[in-house]
Amino acid sequence: MIPLMEKEVVRLHSWLSLSQMADVIAVSQMTPGPIAINLATFVGFKTAGLWGAVWATLGVVTPSFLIVLLIAKFYAKFQKLQVVQRVFRGVRPMVVALIGGAGFFIAQSSVFDFKTALFVLFSVILIKVFKFSVLTVIFLSGMLGVVLFAVF
Repeated sequence: MIPLMEKEVVRLHSWLSLSQMADVIAVSQMTPGPIAINLATFVGFKTAGLWGAVWATLGVVTPSFLIVLLIAKFYAKFQKLQVVQRVFRGVRPMVVALIGGAGFFIAQSSVFDFKTALFVLFSVILIKVFKFSVLTVIFLSGMLGVVLFAVF
């Protein structure tokens, strides 16, 4: 979704700059809800105020809601079929690739300097070695960012 949203929002319509898009994605990762909904709400508000945010959000939510409802109805009936199970097994690697591509996009559009590299290393160590929760690491990184980027 992120490359598609970037193409529409940044390149085609110029509603946001690439830097603003990366910021919205970063904030969206820390707030509840999918990135597409958060981005639609932000862009809608930025371009057309409160009603723009409402309509943009509904425009993103409604098609997905209806499609998932339809899929759920049929999945309940056919979930035991071997072909359906194989399809889902085949989709898993694609999902991993899409998440990796989104991570690459965010890294590419970020200012990657020594401080940012330290933040990445700090976060990975806290999560993998010390088993901190992701929420705790986000909070600590935010606090550390306020201190480091304000002072240095």
